Amino acid sequence: MNQAVDFAQFEEDALVYVRPVEVAELPAEIRPQAMGAKTIYAVHNASGERLALVKDRQLAFVLARQNDMAPVTVH
Repeated sequence: MNQAVDFAQFEEDALVYVRPVEVAELPAEIRPQAMGAKTIYAVHNASGERLALVKDRQLAFVLARQNDMAPVTVH
């Protein structure tokens, strides 16, 4: 979760999707980075590729907007 991502490579489609992810569903090597959280949030591009994992929904929206993307919530 502390990995830098070059969001500029995703400029072709500025719409991104934010959805909750249960930490238990993540790969074992990523789970400890959630620092005890049960749910975190994923940011996905239009083709479904996961771009980022963050600790809360608000941070997901801030991250997307700071990278000139338009976030929407997915359930």
